[in-house]
Amino acid sequence: PARTPTERPTSAIHLNITPVNNLSGNNMQSNGEGQGQDSELSCLNSAQNGESSSAVGTHSNGVLTSTNNGNSVGAGLGSGTCVASTSSGSEVGSMKKKKRLSQSEEDVIRLIGQHLDGLGLNQTVDLLMQESGCRLEHTSATKFRNHVMEGEWDKAENDLNELRALMHSPNAIVRMKFLLLQQKYLEYLEDGKVLEALQVLRGELTPLKYNTDRIHVLSGYLMCSHAEDLRAKTEWEGKGTNSRCRLLDKLQTYLPPSVMLPPRRLQTLLRQAVELQRDRCLYHNTKLDSSLDSVTLLLDHVCSRKQFPCYTQQILTEHCNEVWFCKFSNDGTKLATGSKDTTVIIWQVDPESHQLKLLRTLEGHAYGVSYLAWSPDDTYLIACGPDDCSELWLWNVPTGELRTKMSQSHEDSLTSVAWNPDGKRFVTGGQRGQFYQCDLDGNLLDSWEGVRVQCLWCVGDGRTVLASDTHQRIRGYNFEDLTDRNIVQEDHPIMSFTVSKNGRLALLNVATQGVHLWDLQDRVLVRKYQGVTQGFYTIHSCFGGHNEDFIASGSEDHKVYIWHRRSELPIAELTGHTRTVNCVSWNPIIPGLMASASDDGTVRVWGPAPFLDTQENCSNMDS
Repeated sequence: PARTPTERPTSAIHLNITPVNNLSGNNMQSNGEGQGQDSELSCLNSAQNGESSSAVGTHSNGVLTSTNNGNSVGAGLGSGTCVASTSSGSEVGSMKKKKRLSQSEEDVIRLIGQHLDGLGLNQTVDLLMQESGCRLEHTSATKFRNHVMEGEWDKAENDLNELRALMHSPNAIVRMKFLLLQQKYLEYLEDGKVLEALQVLRGELTPLKYNTDRIHVLSGYLMCSHAEDLRAKTEWEGKGTNSRCRLLDKLQTYLPPSVMLPPRRLQTLLRQAVELQRDRCLYHNTKLDSSLDSVTLLLDHVCSRKQFPCYTQQILTEHCNEVWFCKFSNDGTKLATGSKDTTVIIWQVDPESHQLKLLRTLEGHAYGVSYLAWSPDDTYLIACGPDDCSELWLWNVPTGELRTKMSQSHEDSLTSVAWNPDGKRFVTGGQRGQFYQCDLDGNLLDSWEGVRVQCLWCVGDGRTVLASDTHQRIRGYNFEDLTDRNIVQEDHPIMSFTVSKNGRLALLNVATQGVHLWDLQDRVLVRKYQGVTQGFYTIHSCFGGHNEDFIASGSEDHKVYIWHRRSELPIAELTGHTRTVNCVSWNPIIPGLMASASDDGTVRVWGPAPFLDTQENCSNMDS
């Protein structure tokens, strides 16, 4: 019942108005505090500003609003008649004014309502919709949802006819009906109602003339002997709430959001916001977790530079001459370093402290060690020397024994090597025109004449080898059908290159140019990274961090440069070495651990800032 006003209105206007959307409900109080309980109400927004002109209109969501020369107009939604009465100006001040909601505000209310409904807070949702005057979803959609969840398939199918006029695509009805009937068919089969299932298949699904291939598959399920067999073959959860919820999620994709919101829409938007903030964070270097439970929504995502591996954790000084190469093992537990002092040192990585300690030294490389390659299972390590070295060493890392010392000819130059993914073969070559494929005993399996190799990489297909040569290009060589093709063409010598784990991107160190990123699939130059000093020294760069989002390279100006893969400008410059940095290796398992090898005879291990150490040897280069 309406509250008795303190002052009787001086006049009343009785308007016979056709009900909106055939709504019926309780009378609404003239002060705006009491609203009808009908769930179909969209936003009710009464303009009650002082000098507005007399108007009666319909809100975009279907609810009547009116004003009359500064006096608020009350509306009662009764049996087909709406009565609006004016109030005196003094009464307006005591009334609670209702603001007209914008479309975005209505959307937010609906999103919140959907989220609360998913949490089971149904009374809260009803109150929110009542007070805001918004409608969570169309009444036809609500009926449809309830009938689907209750398994009342005939009623759900009838609901589709009501929804037809609200849908953008006429073909969507057929697709939705197919999904409904498919669920109905499977539930009949699970219940052992084979005849009813057969009737659905023949009399309802087949006449749709939609997705006949799927209908053939569905017909095969008639042969399932029991419910467990059916669920196993269909990869279906079975009759019940879970499978019907999944069905509803699929069905909702065909309905406009004004009719029924997409499933878990608020969570989707929040997740997208979190992912966008992570993508824009230059220092984000932790595992990507799509769950919202792993982050706070109360603050923006920010990663500190101090969490990034740009602080010196260790300086390894066991080599007594220039260190030309370093490489972490594939499992991240070891680091191999090669030096001009003729030795290879294997370092063990402590899994807790991430400190490195000397595991063993491999000696006897008379020309020095300029390149190292771990086998896919980290059992073997191959060491190559500089240009005038014709030998290649294959070491058994666990035992420290030399398995193979390979040399085809004293005139050879074996300066680069790459493992086949099967771990049973490798390719090697050099700038004097040698290009061999060998087994673990050094036996020659294949050779390619006349290719002056600078650097090598085996593609994941196990057949193709990428080789940079003296013609400033990278070509793909297939040892099975003996075909080759050009993939990358640069204008300056390619001193070294490496390939991302997924085989899509190649990182090149180009003489006098710096570091270039190429897309091997599209064969296009993606990005040129700035800052690094690259002459004609062989410098090895690397991908690193979680999802290989970062790139690191040594430089002739004694620094290590780090870029985010998307940014041409460096995000960090690491200082500490006193001569050219020849190689950088990022631990593939521990994203906060990196090593660099330099002509100053040291290997530096980089990690996050120590808790009590305030040294700042990482220059901030935020772009």
